Amino acid sequence: MQGRPSLSHLGMKSRVDGFVIDVDDPTREDVRSLLEQHLTFARGITPPDDVHALDLDGLLDSTITFFGLRVDGELLGVGAIKQLDPEHAELKSMHTALAARRRGVGRAIVDHLVAVAAARGVRRVSLETGAGEAFAPARALYARAGFVSCGPFGDYEASPNSAFMIRFLS
Repeated sequence: MQGRPSLSHLGMKSRVDGFVIDVDDPTREDVRSLLEQHLTFARGITPPDDVHALDLDGLLDSTITFFGLRVDGELLGVGAIKQLDPEHAELKSMHTALAARRRGVGRAIVDHLVAVAAARGVRRVSLETGAGEAFAPARALYARAGFVSCGPFGDYEASPNSAFMIRFLS
């Protein structure tokens, strides 16, 4: 199946381009390992006050729905959606395993999360990512998925280390 994932029901499993994206458990061993890689990357190149990646406890918050993308059971990527209010959601903790990059994993997760948001009646989806060169591929991915630059939202404050993006849904 090409393009936007079809959701079997609100926020659950989808299959796209051979990938299976489903609600996942951040406490699973393979998920924790990939999340640790994500946090290590973010903490390694971003000043501590500007690291907004969620740790395990943050991902277990009731406002977060966490997803894993797998092929034949192997975890290739993760992403989460945080419900900020009934009409506003935020993408969180997007990360693709190094060996799976440039295979469409990140785009499949973004498209899935946006589809979940739309199915929930969300009108806008926002995100925060790094402003530095190391985050340029992420910003390009989000731009290709229809996100545009915006100012800080929610509890975020303006920072030279953060880039904020938004996509409005119809």
